[in-house]
Amino acid sequence: MNHNHHKHNHRHNGEFKSRRLLTVTFLNLTITIAQIIGGLISNSLALISDAMHNLGDTTAILLAYIASKLSKRKANEKNTFGYKRIEILAAFFNALVLISICIFLFIEAYQRFLNPQPVKGLVMLVVAMIGLFGNLASVFLLKNDRSENLNVKAAYLHLLGDTLSSVAVIIGGVFMLMYEIYWIDPLITVIIGVYIIIHTWHVLAETFGILMQGTPPEINLQEIIERLQKIEQVKDIHHVHIWRLNDTSLFFEAHVNTQKDLRISETDEIRSKIEEILNHEFNINHVTLQMEYAGCGSQNGLLMAK
Repeated sequence: MNHNHHKHNHRHNGEFKSRRLLTVTFLNLTITIAQIIGGLISNSLALISDAMHNLGDTTAILLAYIASKLSKRKANEKNTFGYKRIEILAAFFNALVLISICIFLFIEAYQRFLNPQPVKGLVMLVVAMIGLFGNLASVFLLKNDRSENLNVKAAYLHLLGDTLSSVAVIIGGVFMLMYEIYWIDPLITVIIGVYIIIHTWHVLAETFGILMQGTPPEINLQEIIERLQKIEQVKDIHHVHIWRLNDTSLFFEAHVNTQKDLRISETDEIRSKIEEILNHEFNINHVTLQMEYAGCGSQNGLLMAK
């Protein structure tokens, strides 16, 4: 009964998260349309850059919503790991698109520095304030879900960047309205772009590492090998691979050379000890081991990946 209640709560929370993502998607799409129209009317590159940022974020959040739905599909004969990695693909794509947009805006800002153009500060100011309130609402909606996975985290970072960029655009609008200092417009564009790239690069690097099946940065591979080789009857551990399916599922596989020729029941005891150590000491729950005697291992038990 308690187990069923837990499953019901988990499903209920998942439905709420999906609704929040969908709500934020429509909210950001509305902001984007308003900023594009306002940017064209006011001739503000900063406002258009904020609109492009919001457009990228709208796509990112929509992908987060779709990924959260698809990742729940069960494994099948064609996709034996299921669809969890689609969230990582979406997060990687989101980060890459956002950085690409920033580079494009840097080029446009450079042209504006060379040839400053008048900006209608009042229109810019009003539209930027609309964007600020919309972004604040979106950040609030995703605040509790941001640590759940990399995809939602990427969407949350996008929205946080949007909020701060809206503040910068408002400040710029005040200065241009009062003092007609139009070079502030491309300057704000550059500041927004630098901020976005700094805060997006970590997501891009982490998702790239997962897609490349790299060893997680927090894992000390040599430490794990040395720890497992202390187990009685274990001669060496080799062909070791540690990777993540997504940002929460950690996998381990290795060949285990034994000191002598053991029965299957005895190797099962060793395997159980290895799984327990990996689970409790290194938080690795998905383990695949190949037990060997006088097998293909190295003499010192180091990594031997083919």
